[in-house]
Amino acid sequence: MDQETYDAYVAILEEELVCAMGCTEPIAVAYCAALARQTLGALPERVSVAASANIIKNVKSVVVPNTGGARGIEAAAAAGVVAGNADAKLEVLAGVTGEEIATMRDFLATHEVSVSPSERPWIFDIQVRVSGDGHEALCEIAGSHTNVIHVERDGKVLLSEPFEESAGERDAGTDRGCLSIEKIVEFAGAVEMDDVKQLLGRQIACNMAIAREGLEGEWGANIGSVLLSAYGDGVANRAKAWAAAGSDARMGGCELPVVINSGSGNQGITASVPVIVYARELDVSHEELLRALVVSNLVTIHLKTGIGRLSAYCGATSAGAGAAAGITYLYGGRADEIAHTVVNAIAIDSGMVCDGAKASCAAKIASAVEAGLLGMQMQIQGKQFYGGDGIVVKGVENTIRNVGVLAAQGMRETDRTIIELMCGSGAC
Repeated sequence: MDQETYDAYVAILEEELVCAMGCTEPIAVAYCAALARQTLGALPERVSVAASANIIKNVKSVVVPNTGGARGIEAAAAAGVVAGNADAKLEVLAGVTGEEIATMRDFLATHEVSVSPSERPWIFDIQVRVSGDGHEALCEIAGSHTNVIHVERDGKVLLSEPFEESAGERDAGTDRGCLSIEKIVEFAGAVEMDDVKQLLGRQIACNMAIAREGLEGEWGANIGSVLLSAYGDGVANRAKAWAAAGSDARMGGCELPVVINSGSGNQGITASVPVIVYARELDVSHEELLRALVVSNLVTIHLKTGIGRLSAYCGATSAGAGAAAGITYLYGGRADEIAHTVVNAIAIDSGMVCDGAKASCAAKIASAVEAGLLGMQMQIQGKQFYGGDGIVVKGVENTIRNVGVLAAQGMRETDRTIIELMCGSGAC
């Protein structure tokens, strides 16, 4: 592998595998609000949030951490302006104290915090306007969770960055066009451990800790615990259960941080936890686990690149395929075997829709991991789906491109319909 591609792969991992506390969409709202308050220079009297429909979809049903169990955009914005640390970005609410939680509740009860749909045509857009003592500030984030494109105070523009929405992740830093299954596997075999061990070590520690909390505590629908109780302690079921348990806790407002993937904590959990469970079962070396996590994370990023951050296509599907790719690597599979596993997994589970972040995400994660594991077992036994089987075409990269077209273009109307159904029920 040439040095330029090697450096790009390391940079992509560093850009995507970052720590976040709480579901990333409400945290992005809190971050934007904290930036707006910081720009204003004082606690505001009024807060107004304009958000794209997909942001509203992904914020309404999850508990915002360090708010005492509050849900929704209003709670996320209030937490950001009252107690958020803008410098911490996706850990903006990590340092909130009990006293500040009480202050946030009082703020919501006594101040105007309004929410309206964004007039921007973008899938990912958050604008927070705050005002008080005759001053006003505005902050806008678009495209991804920490991509600040506009800041102003009293009409004076302090920051203005050009933004053009694309179907993929071309706004996300290093060009993802260099990713391919073959090169990902090559990189995983060649990468110097010093370039990834700290990053992946943090992913192992954080994501397994929240998975353990999900199994030991009462979070969401306790999907992880249900899986273990109903289906036993076999490694395949443990892989599903531990991943689901991490989502149980995260969607329930657990304050433990998660190392995310492609902007999502659920995707970060799904891409990593099953691989770690299998590595421990197989008793492989720590280095082999890290190389398998390189595969699982980069395959997930590769699959998500054409889809975009937010869509009607459930992101756990991509992460489940990524996890299966990493597990295949643990079993000695390389580019050909991983390609077959990924295609099989895609063919099995590509119809799963995203109807917002919520407790049932844990069950969807279990389904996505199951699809990935089935895809792996198919290739182990010499079975596969072929070009012409639905959206599957000849060549793994061509099939991955088809998924991107399906999710980013074909499912736009599905996304609108999902949002209409959710809002029609009074949820928005």
